[in-house]
Amino acid sequence: MSATVTTAAPTGSWELPEEFVALRETVRRFMATEVHPLEATLPHDAAGLPRELLLPLQAKARALGLWSLQTPEEHGGAGLSVLGQAVVLEEASKCRMGAFFPALGAFGGNPPAVLFGASAEQWDAFAQPILDGTMTKAYTAISEPTGGSDPARAIQLKAVREGDHYVLNGAKMWTSHAAGADWGIVYARTGEGRRGISAFVVERDTPGLTINRIDVMASFSPYELHFEDARVPAANLIGEEGGGFAQASSTLVTARILYAAGPIGIAQTALDMACRWAKDRDVFGGKLADKQGVQWMLVDSEVELRAARLLMYQAAWNADLGKDVRVDASVAKMYGTEAAHRVVDRCIQIHGALGLADELPLERWFRDLRVKRLGEGATEVQRVVIARELLK
Repeated sequence: MSATVTTAAPTGSWELPEEFVALRETVRRFMATEVHPLEATLPHDAAGLPRELLLPLQAKARALGLWSLQTPEEHGGAGLSVLGQAVVLEEASKCRMGAFFPALGAFGGNPPAVLFGASAEQWDAFAQPILDGTMTKAYTAISEPTGGSDPARAIQLKAVREGDHYVLNGAKMWTSHAAGADWGIVYARTGEGRRGISAFVVERDTPGLTINRIDVMASFSPYELHFEDARVPAANLIGEEGGGFAQASSTLVTARILYAAGPIGIAQTALDMACRWAKDRDVFGGKLADKQGVQWMLVDSEVELRAARLLMYQAAWNADLGKDVRVDASVAKMYGTEAAHRVVDRCIQIHGALGLADELPLERWFRDLRVKRLGEGATEVQRVVIARELLK
């Protein structure tokens, strides 16, 4: 029996839904008219906007509906799907600070997802001020000096119940935004194994908590948190005792998809810059763009970015369909961050010595994107996740 072969060509084309195309254009215009002129007035390695500049920028973003993108509408956010968030973050990252401050923080913060299961009192005290814009974004502290790739085993920070408080002793490492945040979500051990990890809201002025900056190669520094008999009210426990690992795991997968969006947006901007430079630069009696070696660097970058973007879109699309996207997310995060760093590296090479100067954002992006290959699970961790599925 012969198989029937369908010869009809597919109709239409694969495109983003129209609403996301319109959203992308809105963000693109906002970046051009509001973000880029403002960022041009700041130092090369600036990390965030002064409050007097940030608040007016956030007011303009809120008027456009670009506020707390991942927070559901019923809680006062934009309620974007994962794909919608990816589209926005890619565009919002196309600025010098984009690796850590998309759109310079114009779109506000989102309460950590674990708070969507918090009590009404906890929501009003901690989450609502973020949505109102009266409180800075919160931090999330998971990684510790003993290691961060396997939090179920690495978490050693102890939380012991004493009356109406928990007493915390230990340390957290590589925590972003800790110094400027009013509070954060801290995961601590209250028992054994995965069911022995709990999530707490820890406020900045908690006695026994000290926060120290860790200087790294990027323009934006993480922090180390030390807890020495730090007393946290039992009312700040999120959910049930021992439920912290499950709470964290539910958000890590989606976070990995979105983590790829910023590096892809930055690398695309770097590639656009390299194309313009190559066409304008005179070398050896011709244009840099006429040299095959340069053309191939540009082509390799274009191919890698197309692949990275589609992998990210696929993972986001499947997440919105409710599918299990643990492997999709690892593929998108691993390939997106690795490819973006390679692209920026090539673009520096094409610009020559100018690519190393702070006259351009390329060298800052190179440093910042090197960090992105480690954040939200290093490349090697993603390989383990993918390999585990392949070898089932």
